[in-house]
Amino acid sequence: MFSTSFSRLFTLCSALASLSVGLAAPHARRAQVPTGPKFVIYTDAQIGDGSSVLPPLDQIQGFNVVNMAFLLTSGPADQVAKWAALPADQRQQLKQQYNSAGVSLVVSAFGETEHPTSQDPTTVANNLAQFVLNTDLDGIDIDYEEFELVVQQPGVGEAWLTTLTQTLRQQLPQGQFILSHAPVGPWFQPTFCPGGCYITVDKNVGSLIDWYNIQFYNQSPSPGYEDCNTLLNSAGGSSIFEIQKNGVDVNKLVIGKPGTTADITNGGFIDPATLGTCVQQAVQGGWNAGVMAFQFPHADTNWITAVKGSSFAA
Repeated sequence: MFSTSFSRLFTLCSALASLSVGLAAPHARRAQVPTGPKFVIYTDAQIGDGSSVLPPLDQIQGFNVVNMAFLLTSGPADQVAKWAALPADQRQQLKQQYNSAGVSLVVSAFGETEHPTSQDPTTVANNLAQFVLNTDLDGIDIDYEEFELVVQQPGVGEAWLTTLTQTLRQQLPQGQFILSHAPVGPWFQPTFCPGGCYITVDKNVGSLIDWYNIQFYNQSPSPGYEDCNTLLNSAGGSSIFEIQKNGVDVNKLVIGKPGTTADITNGGFIDPATLGTCVQQAVQGGWNAGVMAFQFPHADTNWITAVKGSSFAA
């Protein structure tokens, strides 16, 4: 995934958030955690004239999770920075409005521009969790993208993600806050990483993770994930039903796709109508996890309506 600007305001924004909403205790409130299939929309690019923080509800009907991007170890960037800068009462009002419409508000951490593994995972996790608590969010999404490290340093990234996830759950209890991860598809292929990548992470802490927003894109020429077969059945071990055979709960495997080709750099786009037929096949095969789109405004109500088709109950 992509970050369109780089904000380095963590200390300031965290301090402002602490002053405006106070340091919330980990168990002080229950966030909105969706049940059933997850329909996730990322928002990183500027919305309209830049004054909006969240996609308008009438333009994302059919989605039930908004992932604001990105929160870096150095501070909030892009849409997350705009959210952190809002007055506390305005954040709380927006959260109530979106939650009442059945939409959870989540912050996505890291993204392709951040390589956090050199930092202590416990400290990073505690800082991330405090940001969630301070700024009235329903949870956090971990978009970890250290592609070279997981190949060159077996086990290092997997151990880091394990500790990060365990620490996040200590601060953001399961059932009360969302904790998702957003790995790329090949990271579920058993032989792709010497340390196992997300096969290992899932074995270690999969029970603490609510679902995976799997990036089935930017992986051309192979496996590509540009047709239903490679997406669902045959991609060298990293399609939906192959990942299930690798031991991961199939109903945690949210299918992630770009809104348009403008949202990717290396393949993986499937037009919404065709993707809808893939989703229908997946449902018929016993999958019911949901769909993720990167990103608004290229993915919107029309996009998710076409993708869902008649596969999910209204």
